[in-house]
Amino acid sequence: MHTEPTRDAIATLVHDFYADIRRDALLQPVFDGAIGDHWEPHLARMVDFWCSVMLSSAEFKGNVYGKHMALAGIEPEHFRRWLTLFESHVRRLFQPEVAEEFMAAARRIAASLQYGFFGRLEVA
Repeated sequence: MHTEPTRDAIATLVHDFYADIRRDALLQPVFDGAIGDHWEPHLARMVDFWCSVMLSSAEFKGNVYGKHMALAGIEPEHFRRWLTLFESHVRRLFQPEVAEEFMAAARRIAASLQYGFFGRLEVA
């Protein structure tokens, strides 16, 4: 269990988490539709993204909101499932305090995207 987020620990999180996404009946079709065969570049971008969020590394450059708003068919259940899977991985890999930091960031991001999709917060 990691006591602090490091690039290596974040890479493990990202790869383990997205391996579960790719097996998940609800989320897999959404992600495959958006990512197609470009999983490796996506995983590298997600490592950069979470390093930027958790380590203030500023490695990620991109428009998270715009990319997600271009997706069709997103429902509140997608957010619930994503957050549940993500939480299970951060709690397995990190000490409770660090896991809570990850979850606080994930909830903020999810809230922003939910306002974009639904005009309101659907998942707390």
